[in-house]
Formats: sequence, structure tokens, C-alpha cells
Amino acid sequence: MAEATAGPKPVNSLRVTLWVLLIVYILNFLDRQILNILAEPIKDELGLSDTQLGLLAGPAFAVFYAVLGIPIARYADRASTNRISLISVSLAIWSGMTVLCGFAQNFWQMALARIGVGVGEAGCTPSAHSLISDAVAPEKRASAIAFYGMGVPIGTLLGLVIGGVVNDIWGWRVALMLVGAPGLLLAVLLPLLLREPRRSGLIKGQASPAGPAQVPVREAVAEVFASRAYVLLLVAASFAAFLSYGKGLWTLSLFIRSHGMTTTEVGLIGSVTLGIAGVFGTWLGGWAADRFGATNRRHILTLPAVGMAVAAPIQFLGYGAPIWWVAGLLILVPTILNAAYYGPAYACVQGLVRKELRAVAASVMLFGQNLIGLGLGPFVFGALSDWLQPMAGTDSVRWVLFGAAWLGFIPAFFFWRASLRLNDELDKKG
Repeated sequence: MAEATAGPKPVNSLRVTLWVLLIVYILNFLDRQILNILAEPIKDELGLSDTQLGLLAGPAFAVFYAVLGIPIARYADRASTNRISLISVSLAIWSGMTVLCGFAQNFWQMALARIGVGVGEAGCTPSAHSLISDAVAPEKRASAIAFYGMGVPIGTLLGLVIGGVVNDIWGWRVALMLVGAPGLLLAVLLPLLLREPRRSGLIKGQASPAGPAQVPVREAVAEVFASRAYVLLLVAASFAAFLSYGKGLWTLSLFIRSHGMTTTEVGLIGSVTLGIAGVFGTWLGGWAADRFGATNRRHILTLPAVGMAVAAPIQFLGYGAPIWWVAGLLILVPTILNAAYYGPAYACVQGLVRKELRAVAASVMLFGQNLIGLGLGPFVFGALSDWLQPMAGTDSVRWVLFGAAWLGFIPAFFFWRASLRLNDELDKKG
């Protein structure tokens, strides 16, 4: 998957690190996204509107996740910070709060528990990206980060299957408790499984354990936003997340409302159309970025740009299909193409700043993706569905998704614009 900086022992250590971090990220998205498949039964039992459901899936989680992500990333970038311990504590918090979601009796209790999930998850990905980038050569970085990023579709897949089946057998409360429990165990084991590269001598060229002094906040933010390519990537990834999170929640509701399916049936269909397809798309994006970016760096972002443009009309047809299996097949290809941006985008982010700012650069990107994407996507889609319901009835969600499909041209454009600047900007920070 990736090359370490020296010798067989670091390679083995890197492989273990990548696999363990992948499992952590799977649990991250499993706990975050299981609400999608459980949305309809939660709505029915707690008496929620589509707007309230969108708030739970989006802002209740995303605002705290996004806001806390940057100061936590600043802490992760300190040379004295043990990022393994930071990830372990974060894992324990979000897993425990996921369990508490299963005890919620009303909207506000569920909202507070979801806030807790967001607080915990804020410490995971910036630290993980920083860890990976310390150990992987730049030309292999997209593949390594894409491997970690496969936790997004795998976690989503498991959430759909586990949530759908367990809900139909024991209810949504048991489903939330069941998926939260493994993270509490892994949080205890994590410091025993991984070593902090800063303390084990695995970072090539690091002069001392103390490392360089941390860059002041203003200087850090100014340097990150001085990159035009980074700003374009931020816009592209944020809008891609807005569409992804919005469509991810309400596509499942579409199958339940318009195709009359159970949560188990939707979970199994979604595991293929959203989960397995997402895994393949994430891997494909990382592979294509390393393969074609080796000859011309602008091609690191070619697949995300072209793929999202091609996906738009196919996805539109999928949402309008009257038969569930036709809809599932048509949504499959766009899911692959829309998932291909993760590895290329975040690999570029790590190469556009110096290593002392890698976690901050990733956290700013995550801030945009989660505040705009997760924070607004499910909520805006839900509010639009409520607004259209008097005219469209149960098809209100379908109408919203029709419009969302064509908006895929927007992130495609910004990924293309960012690609034009990569040859000039990438990895000049060292």
C-alpha cells in the first residue's frame, strides 16, 4: 500500500498503523452515519419532522465537530503531542455518546448525544492524516490516505446493514448501543497496538523528539490560505460533502417512502449502492491519483473532476426510476465516481503545506466539509422536503434529489480549477 521511510521494520509498522487507523475510521463513520438508516423509525417514535431529522443528522453533529476540529488539530501538530493517545480518547468519547443516543426519549436528548458524538470525532481524522503523512513518501500519499478513507464507505456500509437488520429485529435503540460498544474496547487497546512515530524514531529527517517550534495561529492560517490550489480544493470538497451527506440520508428515505421497502431491505441495497461502490470508488481515486499524477500532477484531480460531471445525469435517472432495482443500479456508478475525490484531495492538502501544518490543513478542510457538508446537507434537504410536501406528497424527497443530482457539476468545476495549479504548488513546502 505504501512505502515507509526506511527498512523492513518501519514498513511493517506502517502497515499495522494503516490497518488499525482504518478500523478506527470505520467505527467513526459507522457511529456517525448509522442514523441515516434509522432515520425513519426514529422520526416515527420521537414524532419528528423532516427538518428536525435533518438537524440531528447534520448540525447537531457537524457544528461541534467542525469548530473543535481546528484547535484539536493545533494540539495534534505540536511535536510533543502523542497522537495515538489523542485518537484513543476521541474514540472513547464518540463511542460512549453513540451508546447514549440509544437512550434518547425526545429530540433534545438525541441532539445532545449527537453533539457528544461530534465532539469526540473531531480529534480523529486530522491526527490520523498527520500520522500517515509522517511515514509515507509523497508519491504514495494519495493511496495511503485513500486506504484510510475507505473507512467512510465501509463504515457507511456496515451502518446500513447492521442498522437495518437490528432495527427490524430489536429496534433502533439496540442498533445504536450495539455499534457504539466496540469503540470503547478498541479505545483501551489502541495505545497497545500503535506507536507514536515522533517518539519511536520513524519520521525521516526529524532532528530531535522536540521537533520545530509550533507555528503561531495567524501564521498557520495565513499559510494554509495562501495556497490558491488549497482554497479551490476547500470549495470543491465542501460542496461535494454537502451533496454527499444530503443525498446519503435522503436517498435511503426515498427507497423507504417511494418504493415501500423495509429498513433491512434498504440497508442491504444501500450497502451495495452506497457502501461497496464507495469503497471501490475511494480506492480507485487513490490509485488513479498516484498512477497518473506521477507523470503530470494536475492529473491527481482529473478523475474527481471528470467523474463528478459524468455522475450527474446518471444519478438524476436513478432517482426517477420507478423500479427499486433499476434505481439501485443507476445510483451505483455515480457513487463510485463521486467517492473518488477523497484520497486525491486530502493527499494534495498534505502536500500544499509544510509538515508542521498538516493536521491544521486537514482540519480546515474537514471544517468546511462538515460545517457546510454535514451541517447543511441533511438539514437543507430535509427543510426543502418539508416545503415541497404540500405539492409533492411522499415524492417530496425525490424532487429534492432531482435538483441535487445536477449540482454535481459545481464541485467538478472547482476540482478541475484546482488541478491546473498543482504543478506549481504541490510539495514546495517540503
